[in-house]
Amino acid sequence: MSADDDAPAAGSRRSSASPAADGVGVANAGERIAKVMARAGLCSRRDAERWIAEGRVRVDGTILTSPAVTVTPASDIKVDGKPLAKPAPSRLWRYHKPAGLVTTHRDEKERATIFDKLPPGMPRVVSIGRLDLNSEGLLLLTNDGALARRLELPATGWLRRYKVRVHGIVEAERLTRLAKGITIDGVAYGPIAATLERQQGSNAWLEIGLREGRNREVRRVLEHLGYKVTRLIRLSYGPFQLGLLERGAVEEVPKRVLADQLGSGGGAAAEKAQLRAHHRR
Repeated sequence: MSADDDAPAAGSRRSSASPAADGVGVANAGERIAKVMARAGLCSRRDAERWIAEGRVRVDGTILTSPAVTVTPASDIKVDGKPLAKPAPSRLWRYHKPAGLVTTHRDEKERATIFDKLPPGMPRVVSIGRLDLNSEGLLLLTNDGALARRLELPATGWLRRYKVRVHGIVEAERLTRLAKGITIDGVAYGPIAATLERQQGSNAWLEIGLREGRNREVRRVLEHLGYKVTRLIRLSYGPFQLGLLERGAVEEVPKRVLADQLGSGGGAAAEKAQLRAHHRR
């Protein structure tokens, strides 16, 4: 669905949400429209920017053409002609992702996605980080797009732990060197804690811990060392553990636990907690 063709285009009349010439919203207080849409659980920030480009978002009666717009609680925001819902309280779920699913809402190759497999009745959620098609294990889901973005950032300092099976005879000393980081094809990866759990013939199980979580980092680093990854399972993401959660199962993190880890303010509290943690290190 698209917005009405006869609605005024952004800039055709002055609006409290119109961007200033330098791209910063004219309102003294407020947030960017895409961020507000994401926090409302309607879509991701990237999707919000695309919807704006498609003319689906209207603020104070004006169809937006740019996401460089700041809105306030007083702004009248409509998406596809419907008022934007007020942000729901931040919620978080642990999901045991099986191999064979992609972590995206839409896949160009029409492969099954994790969102296709979630139980009915769940609100719209986004993932915190990703696991690729053949990876499995803990994936965190949230209804708060701003929270997702903040918890994905390396600034959280949160440790991601993985159990990895590789093909090859592993030299423990080579794994130890990863603690200083490694550069591959011009890409610098931060310190990685890697230990050999056990060698079983031509296969080995490793435990990997890292804090950056770059795209396919574990696979790229291990394959650079000559070890082909044949199975990758995420065990934890920060304080949240896979534990005994069954494959394909989803379980909400209790509100008390979420508040203990992030504070009661959801995404905003997470950002403040990250800053405090950064200064302590």
